[in-house]
Amino acid sequence: MEEGNVIRLSPLRPAGGSLKSPSGKSTPRGSPSFRRFNSGRTPRREGRSGGLSSQLFRSNRIVLWLLLITLWAYAGFYFQSRWAHGNNKEDLFSGGYGGESSGENSEPHQNSRRDLIANVDSGAVKLNSSTNLSSLNNTDVVLKKRSNLSLNKKTSVKKKSKRSRRRRSRGKQKAVVTEDVESEVDLQEQEIPKQNTTYGFLVGPFGSIEDTILEWSPEKRSGTCDRKGAFARLVWSRKFVLIFHELSMTGAPLAMMELATEFLSCGATISVIVLNKKGGLMPELARRKIKVLEDKTDLSFKTAMKADLIIAGSAVCSSWIEQYLSRTVLGSSQIMWWIMENRREYFNRSKLVLNRVKKLIFLSESQSKQWLTWCEEENIQLKSEPALVPLSVNDELAFVAGISCSLSTPSFTTEKMMEKKQLLRSAVRNEMGLNDNDMLVVSLSSINPGKGQLLLLESARLMIERGQVVNDSGPKDSFLIDHDYYSRALLMSDKDATMRKLLSESTGKTEQNLKILIGSVGSKSNKVPYVKTLLRYLSMHSNLSKSVLWAPATTRVASIYAAADVSVMNSQGLGETFGRVTIEAMAFGLPVLGTDSGGTREIVKHNVTGLLHPLGRPGAQVLAKNLEFLLHNPSVRQEMGARGREKVEKMYMKKHMFQKFGEVLYKCMRIK
Repeated sequence: MEEGNVIRLSPLRPAGGSLKSPSGKSTPRGSPSFRRFNSGRTPRREGRSGGLSSQLFRSNRIVLWLLLITLWAYAGFYFQSRWAHGNNKEDLFSGGYGGESSGENSEPHQNSRRDLIANVDSGAVKLNSSTNLSSLNNTDVVLKKRSNLSLNKKTSVKKKSKRSRRRRSRGKQKAVVTEDVESEVDLQEQEIPKQNTTYGFLVGPFGSIEDTILEWSPEKRSGTCDRKGAFARLVWSRKFVLIFHELSMTGAPLAMMELATEFLSCGATISVIVLNKKGGLMPELARRKIKVLEDKTDLSFKTAMKADLIIAGSAVCSSWIEQYLSRTVLGSSQIMWWIMENRREYFNRSKLVLNRVKKLIFLSESQSKQWLTWCEEENIQLKSEPALVPLSVNDELAFVAGISCSLSTPSFTTEKMMEKKQLLRSAVRNEMGLNDNDMLVVSLSSINPGKGQLLLLESARLMIERGQVVNDSGPKDSFLIDHDYYSRALLMSDKDATMRKLLSESTGKTEQNLKILIGSVGSKSNKVPYVKTLLRYLSMHSNLSKSVLWAPATTRVASIYAAADVSVMNSQGLGETFGRVTIEAMAFGLPVLGTDSGGTREIVKHNVTGLLHPLGRPGAQVLAKNLEFLLHNPSVRQEMGARGREKVEKMYMKKHMFQKFGEVLYKCMRIK
């Protein structure tokens, strides 16, 4: 080999770029030359550090995004959970609805007679003596909706609301609106007379007193569903459509509203179709986040076709059911019909579709037997045997009554609620102007002939005219009891030792005063001609008029039950289908005086939880004697009330109703 032919490579990298062999090819990465030229003592730290920092930046960016996604998901679940459980103190999901303020922000109830006016949320009414509704001794009475405010006041509220909306602070805006409404209520109260010679006193509602004394309100509840129960597992993630025939504060709409609330609380999807929006429940539906479909025709039919089940809550829903069945072939397998009426006129309007629905549900044995008899007369064959699902006392009322329920907590035990109920009783009776010697008899229902308010007034008049005593302080209703008559009647029909002991301890002569409270003034189910008849009757008996109180339509009835001593269910005709107010009164420990017919006879046991009387005018005589007996025997009232309360705890709590309702749902949905 010749030395001149040896090629020596420069240790420096050519300025042009890559290292190449004599053949023009790149030096292999593993060759000695490559290792020699790329093994300097000083490494290129700049390049290495730059690559490392970019990798760290990319990895940290991924972690940052994951952290943001986690926080976003947590916030979403948090607000969704608050919405689902009804905790909306900050009005985060109010949608512009101005509902009642929470109990924390409510002011104490002053002696300004605010109870003479119904709240906007309760859809109650006010009394106005300037409109000619009936000429009764030159005294005119009109029942007006509370929402009919004066035009000037509306204009001022709108202007102030616009100014308040410009403010960025949500808390300041809420305070301004509340202040405007309260000032408007105060102005309206001054225009309303506290009493009328024909109408008497208009008292309530007492929602603010309840919130102040109980330190709790329905708005504060966190949900009533037992998430681990069978009913929750059955309805979870399913779609239901509920049909309301109207939105009045009566049994059927209230029962359907509580059913929708339970569905929502248990994770179901609910759509409500309202056939007639008259009544005062729309604000309450909005507060409970119950979706009401605006369109009750095409949209409602399309929504119903996508639902797992349709539940109609009245016989009045027959027209909608008939239209729905004409639009779909499989519609009959989707419909449960919870019928709550018991009159032939309702059967006649429903009979064409009774055998085309999947399941009929009734409230009582007497109602079921009556409807099956009518079906036999019309040769109607039902698809299946009807089910019985009686109504129940909702948890809100049970909680205030001191009965253990889903709302009971260590801070609000049953013992504590019993104490608060006594404080509520004293405060409300003081607002009504009652003393310890007054026996308050309540009749809470829509005012129409079927509820028998006129016969109740006639019974009270018989008592007053038979036993009125006049002294220096004015006329008082004091009556003598026919002790032997009641002793024979009660001992012959009931062998209970405790009752006999109570009867033997009664004195026979006690001076007490009778007060009667009638509701619900302003309900859309009231019959105006019948209301005029009651007012005319009172105008002819001034002594009776002094003993009568009136209460507006409201869903806040716990205060009235707490203040009462006796409840009357005087339904006529075929009698009450079930009588939700009957079990509510029993939950508060009130004896019930009811007609011996319909569902009342199934709920009230004569001489045990109350006293029964016949239908019609003959029953007015017996009712007068029963009122007189309880008037002079407070110990018997307490004993009957305690037994009625025990019966409610065993049979008519929410858990009992939804257990039966869940069984019917299971049978209807498992076949699909």
